[in-house]
Amino acid sequence: MYIPPQFSPKDPQWAGQLMREYPLASLITLDDQGQPFVTHLPLHFDEQALSLYGHCARGNPHWRYLAAQPTTLVTFLGPQAYMSPQVYPDLVRVPTWNYLAVHVTVKAQLIDESAPKETWLKALIAEHEPAYAAQWQDLPEEYTQKMLQAIVGFELKIDKLECKLKLNQHRPESHLAMYKAYSESDDSSARDLANWMQRIGMVS
Repeated sequence: MYIPPQFSPKDPQWAGQLMREYPLASLITLDDQGQPFVTHLPLHFDEQALSLYGHCARGNPHWRYLAAQPTTLVTFLGPQAYMSPQVYPDLVRVPTWNYLAVHVTVKAQLIDESAPKETWLKALIAEHEPAYAAQWQDLPEEYTQKMLQAIVGFELKIDKLECKLKLNQHRPESHLAMYKAYSESDDSSARDLANWMQRIGMVS
């Protein structure tokens, strides 16, 4: 990923926050014909293990591509929105698009035993709907085992992590107007960008 210095975060923790807050990732691997194959799926980021955990349907051939090519790419896209040149004090400007993204080079390990797959599912449940944990626990074992057999789990060990926070950091004359435009927008993604401007100290 091309990352100009002004868009490279000084704090590596921002990448972890983005992966946790926007967990729907794009897993990108070459298929049997050498063409990019993409699966969109939620991933659980384990900061201690420096790994991402997830699964795909057994009918999805992506797990076979991972077995053949363990080193692959995962991308996360955070909030994103258009920005008008009206945020600048002068008119000799052009529009831009701001966004937050993380690219992760990983090495995949497939794990198909039921116990670890259920552990990862419980981690996803705990992140997104803790109240569902009791319902999952009370489901008939025959049913849960059938569901577990219908998926293939994987650990994606992180080899390289890149984070890009494109928020016009190099144009401080635009920051207050940009923050006002984003924070007052009807677009929730734009409002999220305004929150990130505060997080990284672009505005107080």
